[in-house]
Amino acid sequence: MKKYIFSILLLMAFYHRGNAQGCVAIRTVGGLNTMEHAMHNMMMHDSSMKKIEAPKWDLNISGRYFKSYKHFNGTDEVTQRVADGTDVRNFSRTLDVSLQRRINEQWIVGINLPLAYNERTSLYEHVSNVKGSPRYSTFSQGIGDIRITAYKWLIAPKDGNKGNLLGGVGIKLPTGNYKTTDVFHNTKTTTRVGPVDQSIQLGDGGWGVSLELNGFRSINNTWSLYSNAYYLINPRGNNGVSTARGGVATAAAIKYTSDVMSVPDQYLLRAGTNWTKNALTISLGARYEAIPAKDLIGDNTGFRRPGNVLAIEPGANYNYKKFNFYLYAPVAIRRERPQSYPDILKTKDTGVFSRGDAAFADYSISIGMGYRF
Repeated sequence: MKKYIFSILLLMAFYHRGNAQGCVAIRTVGGLNTMEHAMHNMMMHDSSMKKIEAPKWDLNISGRYFKSYKHFNGTDEVTQRVADGTDVRNFSRTLDVSLQRRINEQWIVGINLPLAYNERTSLYEHVSNVKGSPRYSTFSQGIGDIRITAYKWLIAPKDGNKGNLLGGVGIKLPTGNYKTTDVFHNTKTTTRVGPVDQSIQLGDGGWGVSLELNGFRSINNTWSLYSNAYYLINPRGNNGVSTARGGVATAAAIKYTSDVMSVPDQYLLRAGTNWTKNALTISLGARYEAIPAKDLIGDNTGFRRPGNVLAIEPGANYNYKKFNFYLYAPVAIRRERPQSYPDILKTKDTGVFSRGDAAFADYSISIGMGYRF
């Protein structure tokens, strides 16, 4: 297939806040294996492409939506929150614009720009968390953290090869506003202004390094396998933004470092199978995404909601001329909110086990379009 495989519809660009499945602040990941689909379709039709000059550009636009509201402590759902109406609800709407440029047969560079509109409604952030208290909303909207990535074929697509492997190293820029503020209600008639919750902040305030591996393996003309691995390293410990929502941090929050927001790592793992018939590909796989309690580099101080989501991810992909259309809807089958670093400090200090909760979604929807030119 020589140099004709280039297509990267890769939205592995996590970043605006709160975009995995809940209060756990996992950034937009796109998470689409359209790159593998495009490569697979090209492999199947390679003999007809020998004299066609490969496009150099790949534009991808993807939207993602979810609503989180189910609270978990560990792996146990706190069903009483929904029953009492005291649950926190996050509505996340993200548009990822991704552009890649094929430099040569080995190298590709790309940039990802996330745009976000988030809404968070709750009781406890405002008047009171008592059942029946008024529910108010806070919002954030704007540009998230941009990521620039260089990709290299570690196992290049060639005639006769059934598989390939693409590696990537990127830089995440702190372009998203990580100090977004909105109005909170002290009472029904009095308000204050303060930073919105970490889960809907547009950025985290830190520079980061992303590492990726994207693999593809053809079994026959109909079936193939895909895999993706992504890890974002955030060396900065915390960004200094208050978690008191315009109020005054408690002595306990200061003691256990949860008075300011952390800048956490995050990662994504995906693997599954594709069924292809002509221009249509149907996929089914597993998806695991997480915010760890402790980072690979740097300290772990500050408030974060560590968490992980295991999901079954069905998807569909359709190629039409230079266009590629896709739809993915991962459905959560396991959600966990483990102890955070402040939780661990408090547990050691008091001798009493401490662990907060976090809200997760049942599913998310990603829909998008790619164009090669």
